[in-house]
Amino acid sequence: MAAYTRIGTGPILERGVIERPDLIVLADETLLDAVDANVLEGQQSASAIFVNTQNADALVQKYNLATRVVAVDVTAVTLETLGSAGALSAGLAAVAARMIGIVPHEQLAAAMREEFSHLHLDSGVIDKSLRIAEKLFDVVQPVTFRATIGKGSAPFLQQLPPEMVRVSYDRPVIATPSVFHTGNAVARLTGSWRVERPVIDREICTRCGLCFVRCPDGAIALDEEGFPVIDYDHCKGCLICHQICPLQAIEVEKETRAW
Repeated sequence: MAAYTRIGTGPILERGVIERPDLIVLADETLLDAVDANVLEGQQSASAIFVNTQNADALVQKYNLATRVVAVDVTAVTLETLGSAGALSAGLAAVAARMIGIVPHEQLAAAMREEFSHLHLDSGVIDKSLRIAEKLFDVVQPVTFRATIGKGSAPFLQQLPPEMVRVSYDRPVIATPSVFHTGNAVARLTGSWRVERPVIDREICTRCGLCFVRCPDGAIALDEEGFPVIDYDHCKGCLICHQICPLQAIEVEKETRAW
């Protein structure tokens, strides 16, 4: 999923895809390996790329990134404060707002509280989300954006010349996520999508088979003894198995990625 946001001090009358972004924010470093996602499209105009990870230098070397890279482990902060990494929106929003440099913390916190209230979230969850945003707002610094049009003005305050971007129409075979070939899901390794991984404790497991039946991606099989075995190459980390296990024999661990 990709989202585009225009932020400015005046009225914004344009909508749609942003072709020349000033800032790119990646919710997960593994997205850089998803060639078909093309998450760095438009990076030539960007002044910075933020990645939710621990090590910016490793990313720069591995992917040969020329644009400035800022890295903070948003997932770790979210886990520590909220107890779950299922929603990283609070931390990522705070990072983006801070790096843009025109959104004060008080305004961000008020907007987030209003938005989360509309979602009918528990007040405790809202308070923890705001603490996550505050922590990350203090960690990163505003970015000095390159002026791409005119002189002396930041890109987010500039008016682009009027133009119409024509979006081509693709046939459904190309434009929709359709499956046409039997077994092609096996070749699509979706394990890199995980934020957390389920881990089965065989000492507690009674081999009831509920996790095997309920896994929506068929990523759990049964071995010769009837114990469930997780295919981590395809497990997306939905954690339904963890939720339905009657004896809590399936624990949840933060996903770590070894270079």
